[in-house]
Amino acid sequence: MNWKRQNPSAPGSSSALPRLLLLALFFLCGVILGQALMVRVPDDTGAELKQYLTDYVQLGAAGRRPLGALLSTAVLYLRYPLLAFLLGFASVGVILLPCTALAFGFFLSFSVCCFTAAFGAHGVVLTLAVFGLRCLVTLPCFFLLAAASLETSTALAGVSFGRGRRLRAVVYGRDWWLRFCAAAVVLLLGVCLDLLLSSRLLELALAQIGI
Repeated sequence: MNWKRQNPSAPGSSSALPRLLLLALFFLCGVILGQALMVRVPDDTGAELKQYLTDYVQLGAAGRRPLGALLSTAVLYLRYPLLAFLLGFASVGVILLPCTALAFGFFLSFSVCCFTAAFGAHGVVLTLAVFGLRCLVTLPCFFLLAAASLETSTALAGVSFGRGRRLRAVVYGRDWWLRFCAAAVVLLLGVCLDLLLSSRLLELALAQIGI
């Protein structure tokens, strides 16, 4: 018997809380995994990080921030939220969105652990200078987009594997695009603020810890 089912991607058709909790769980697993693999970091990581940070500050102080800095900063801010948004158009997002949250948590945790392992207690100050603004911007945008994308990708998977059932088409409505536009504006503002403030914040952090 053919029958229709309410489209799960319609606005307000289901709560976003279970999807947020699922993504947060995978993110937390990534954080734990990043900390667990911290023991594999080479002993000379501290010297390399110190040289990189001082070179970065010197470039910023001299006003020689190349185009590559803009591109790399944009990539750092946009990669996970943009991937989360795009996966909402594919049924495989059901699998890849939790994996993306896992990867996000892992690489963020691993990077933070590198700083704390290399600089001890001072690494906390450096971590806030390097990752503070970026995390403040990218984490909410990622989870906002990923939770919505997980809903639509689940609906697409239901259409793909409906086993003959007649399901309504997945509709990307006004709320979907408004959510994306709002996140894009916030992310672009974050990129601009990072380019303006990051070298100064890092310079202050390095001066505070005597590097």
